[in-house]
Amino acid sequence: MSGTVVLAVILAAVLAVVLVLYVRDRLILARLHESILDAQEGTLEPLKVEVSPNNQLNALVKDFNVMMGALRAMFDTVEKCQMRVMNERNKMNALLQSLPGALLSVDDNLRVTAINSQTEDLFGCRSNELENHNLFDLLVVDEPDREILRDAFLYKHQLHNHVLHTRLNNRELWLALNMSFLTEEDVGMDAVLIFQDITDYKNLQESVYYREKLVAMGQLAAGIAHELNTPLGNIIGYSQILADNVGDSGKQVHYSGIVVDEAKRCSRIVQDLLNYGRKDQCYGDGCNVNQLIRELLDTFSSCRLKRQPVEIELDLDENDPLVNGGCGELDIVFTNLIINSLSALEGREDPLIRVRTQMVNNKEVLATVEDNGPGVSPEIRSRIFDPFFTTGEMGNESGLGLAISQAMIGRRGGSLRLDSSYSSGARFVIRMYREAK
Repeated sequence: MSGTVVLAVILAAVLAVVLVLYVRDRLILARLHESILDAQEGTLEPLKVEVSPNNQLNALVKDFNVMMGALRAMFDTVEKCQMRVMNERNKMNALLQSLPGALLSVDDNLRVTAINSQTEDLFGCRSNELENHNLFDLLVVDEPDREILRDAFLYKHQLHNHVLHTRLNNRELWLALNMSFLTEEDVGMDAVLIFQDITDYKNLQESVYYREKLVAMGQLAAGIAHELNTPLGNIIGYSQILADNVGDSGKQVHYSGIVVDEAKRCSRIVQDLLNYGRKDQCYGDGCNVNQLIRELLDTFSSCRLKRQPVEIELDLDENDPLVNGGCGELDIVFTNLIINSLSALEGREDPLIRVRTQMVNNKEVLATVEDNGPGVSPEIRSRIFDPFFTTGEMGNESGLGLAISQAMIGRRGGSLRLDSSYSSGARFVIRMYREAK
């Protein structure tokens, strides 16, 4: 073989090797490009190719694989952090939803930014009806409380168990407010408010306060009854003797009659006080409520209703409910309620009194006495059962009728209350039991 041929063979072999290396490097570069595109889509896998140690592509592939490993570790860390954030957020949300109170978060414009489920129940609205609304548009409070809230937001004063009186979702409520601010800087006043419904607690306080007054009034009644009954009896007796001895002297007879009448009225007040403070129980007897109401209205029809025409509507339970205890005290209760309604209806066109009875669960009996008079103003609703409180002319009413009636029903284990939701006049609701409580 000549030298020329040998050289040609060698050149051909070299070119073949170069061509093979070139093709392999092109394939490696193509694989590298595909791996980069996969990485952009989120697939962070190393490139697995064989590269000669002395090849420049070897360093490039190693750097790419190191970068993929670092990115994968970083994204693993980010994913773990996201999971922790989500877990903490879920825990926080669970805590907020399990709070015993209603939570509102407000921004620096006093607009609601977040609530919990208790807030929806308290306000009677869905979240989309509450969020982005001004706090003072949602929470209607008296001016003193409104001023306290304004100052708290203005000066960033935290509030602890501040009691608010408001009306939400057609209910009169007492709320305890706790408010804290999320920032301490001068700009921005993001705050969190937590409301707790303490209406039942306030009612319990009122009940305890009322029972304490019952005890005090009972002691007072027992003390003054014995002191006053004897002199009142003497006044009545001597006044009658005086009236009999003055003959037909007009003024003296008239004045003597006034003395007798006023002394008798004082005696009735003393007896009312005794009835108010008496502790005896009313067990053993039964009273047909429907029959009692019919007989009582017959008495009114033959007397006062002749002077004051008032329409009487009866809606009595057809089962003629029988309640525990005698009828004597119930007669006083219904008489007081009807007299109050007649007084409220004086001078009113188309006066109406409606009396209802209803048996509930075969254990309770509800009786209502309502009228279409002016009703009881919200300002005095909390006082109408107070002893000696009256809206009538002083001297003509003792202010003991409702207080005595409530005490009598309470001794039976029942209740007497004003229905504050009734807006067409006044409605009183009596709850009684068919068995001793």
